[in-house]
Amino acid sequence: MREQLNNIKLEAEKRLNQAGSLAELESIRLQYLGKKGELTAVLRGMGQLTPEERPQIGQLANEVRSFIEKILEAKTKSLQEKERLSRLEKEAIDVTIPGKRRFIGKKHPLSIVMDEIKEVFIGLGYEIAEGPEVELDYYNFEALNIPPGHPARDSQDTFFINDDFLLRSQTSPVQIRVMEKKKPPIKIICPGRVYRSDAVDATHSPIFYQVEGLVVDRGVTMGDLIGTLQLFARSLFGEDTRIRLRPHHFQFTEPSAEVDVSCWSCGGKGCRMCKDEGWIEILGAGMVHPNVLRICGIDPKEYSGFAFGLGVERTAMGKFNIDDMRLLYENDMRFLRQF
Repeated sequence: MREQLNNIKLEAEKRLNQAGSLAELESIRLQYLGKKGELTAVLRGMGQLTPEERPQIGQLANEVRSFIEKILEAKTKSLQEKERLSRLEKEAIDVTIPGKRRFIGKKHPLSIVMDEIKEVFIGLGYEIAEGPEVELDYYNFEALNIPPGHPARDSQDTFFINDDFLLRSQTSPVQIRVMEKKKPPIKIICPGRVYRSDAVDATHSPIFYQVEGLVVDRGVTMGDLIGTLQLFARSLFGEDTRIRLRPHHFQFTEPSAEVDVSCWSCGGKGCRMCKDEGWIEILGAGMVHPNVLRICGIDPKEYSGFAFGLGVERTAMGKFNIDDMRLLYENDMRFLRQF
């Protein structure tokens, strides 16, 4: 048994010194020191020895184990360092190689204008309301005082899915949904995407964005609407901006008006941008029609309100001096990088 232990010592030393990887070291460790290893097998046979031999063989076995463990530890550290250096060499970075330029994204011009509009009205205490883009005929027309047979219902203007459903042609249905669920005071804006059956050209698109506003409370007047729109125009287009209201007709407001702003390019003197008129139309507005309030369960004798709506594309085109709406949707990076 003494000779067997000496042979294990010599063989283990030789194999450990020749090992070239940590995995090979682990295999050698299990072969000699594992539960089913050669040294363990020798120790299990010590029961056959005489009482005088057992202490001597036991001491020798411990010496062999200690010897193998020390070589194993030293060899493990050596191979770990070798692998670390090899990995560092493979993962080395040449800092002299030019880096790859990464372009940082920017907001789309429509998002820029939309966020500016939201910021103005949130600062005035308005809340943002949203609704479905696939809308019921009731909310898109009937509840807005647009009866059956009205020209706005013509399929040439609106994308109908069937008799009851359509792609909303305005964000006004959101106002109805809010008034049904919430009683005055109400101050909201409704930004979102709308759809109309328009041919694509420099000033029209079948898909575009609107922001509509609604205020309903006791004692709301046309003066409140004019003051709000004047503040909005100055915030968005500059402190010197003026507004002008022209009588118009909308089914869901009475009285109604088209709202122009003094040309941001010439200040109202007349130029190519405003077609020498000095004014540019940006939105429609008016006092909420009493019928609309009644449909939503609000007493028009107790409450009044105003509403307004503007196209985000037209506002962006004016703000950034863009002459073709299609540029906003073509995703040409040469154009978009300018903003």
